[in-house]
Amino acid sequence: MSFEGANTITFTAIAIVLSAVFWKLSKIGRRPSSYPPGPPTLPLIGNLHQIPNQKRHLQFEKWAQEYGPIYSLMLGTKVMIVLNSDLAIKDLVDKRGAIYSSRPQAYIAQDILSGGLRILFMPNSDVWKMARKIAHRVLNISAARTYVPYQDLESKAMLLGFLNSPGDFINHLRRYSASLTTQMTFGFRTTSTQTKEFKEVFDILDRGSELSGSRMAAFLDLVPMLRHIPECLLPIKKEGREIHRRELSLFRRLYLQAKQGLVDGSAKPCICVDLIKLQKEEEIFSDDLAAYLGGSLLQAGSETTSSILVGFIQAMTIFPDVVKYAQEELERVCGDKRMPDLNDVPNLPYIRACAKESLRWMPGFTLGIPHSVTQDDTYMGYQIPSGSTVILNVWAVHNDPKRHPYPRQFDPMRYIGDEQTSTNASNNPDATKRDHFVFGAGRRKCQGMHIADRSLFLAIGRLLWAFNFERLSDPETNQEIIPDMNDLAEGVMMLPKPFRTKITPRSAEKAECIRKEWGQMEELLDEVAQWKVVPEGLVWGDEHNLE
Repeated sequence: MSFEGANTITFTAIAIVLSAVFWKLSKIGRRPSSYPPGPPTLPLIGNLHQIPNQKRHLQFEKWAQEYGPIYSLMLGTKVMIVLNSDLAIKDLVDKRGAIYSSRPQAYIAQDILSGGLRILFMPNSDVWKMARKIAHRVLNISAARTYVPYQDLESKAMLLGFLNSPGDFINHLRRYSASLTTQMTFGFRTTSTQTKEFKEVFDILDRGSELSGSRMAAFLDLVPMLRHIPECLLPIKKEGREIHRRELSLFRRLYLQAKQGLVDGSAKPCICVDLIKLQKEEEIFSDDLAAYLGGSLLQAGSETTSSILVGFIQAMTIFPDVVKYAQEELERVCGDKRMPDLNDVPNLPYIRACAKESLRWMPGFTLGIPHSVTQDDTYMGYQIPSGSTVILNVWAVHNDPKRHPYPRQFDPMRYIGDEQTSTNASNNPDATKRDHFVFGAGRRKCQGMHIADRSLFLAIGRLLWAFNFERLSDPETNQEIIPDMNDLAEGVMMLPKPFRTKITPRSAEKAECIRKEWGQMEELLDEVAQWKVVPEGLVWGDEHNLE
């Protein structure tokens, strides 16, 4: 063969290879016609340029209004499927849970920040299935009854905080939810937001959430080869590993304290005590995994409850008629000298409705926690490819005017007559009858939602019984200051940015009742405000609603 002929063959081969490469690259970012519809794409990047840094939930809601119950986003080589209706979530995540219960790879959130140990982001593996089984055992309804004294105590401590320093209400709410979860998970009270453990847990959580939700974290998921960049050139990796080291050290310390408490007899009823006993049954159930399971429950439980309650206080300031109706019901049932408790659940339908509406109105996880589908599927004639990230568009479902007329109006009357607990509603075969989607769906839904229902009912009922929530006036214009319900803090968990409201006790009698009730609680606590002995056998009138 001549030199010229050889060159011709070589150039032809190179041209073929380059054509194949360019053809393959031209497909990246494009939406195949068989996929669910979605916004127009650009070559290579797809829809990446259209996803905003802030108020992401509003853009996802806008696309839901345009493209319907299911749409797709092309993110480079990755596919995101967004579910925007209760029926779509039920049909796929609930009914086809066997293939929709995994998680997409989250390199920063799971591998770097969590060392692969955080159950929330763990893929559908044997370890996750074991952890899910264990979580069910330690968070079931029977176990939840053990924690009722904690909820009763902490809600009274919260009332005292509101009474003594009402302007610091957000910290009181965070301490309330944090102390509930430190008791339920590790067996000790959080008496102040200034304690070392509180600051460390939430400093780590807040910074970890920022890193997990950053654009760099998203790029590392979309372009895995970037993960090989040295830490000196990729600061997010170095900082993330340091956060994980601190977090694991903290969680292990708290877990091993509970373990020592079983030995010396000081342990209080808590999830970690149950985990310690269960370790003997599961050989792969290490101290590190147990510590992370407890720590993850601590972070998730406390932040969810407090963010919902901050939203509730904002709603009471914006919608004063709700306060009026709720307080009229509380006066009829409880009077002036007795604060509501869980015995009153059947007789306070409007308070229960306020709790449900709080979950709908300010859901926290506005776009849920991403799922991943593990095999090819079809829905409504569209192809859903294996490995797709699946988003539950909670904000769009909660604000669908066909499902909830005038959705930004805080209206508890939507739920009058709905006696379902969150657990009951999540299992309702009629998706349109599910009250909210705050706690997820399918095999990944929160197993402690019945605990959250009680915590929210007690907090909301007792706050409305004890206090008025009024708008402040601008000293210059004399106009009422109405908080902006759309001004939300950005992050994995969405909640209102700090706002001002006027909180005052409804009467001297109610203020005295709060002090008296707390005085009785203090008799059960030691010199550092921890339980001497936790009361046993508390059975409340809401029991039939939780079965």
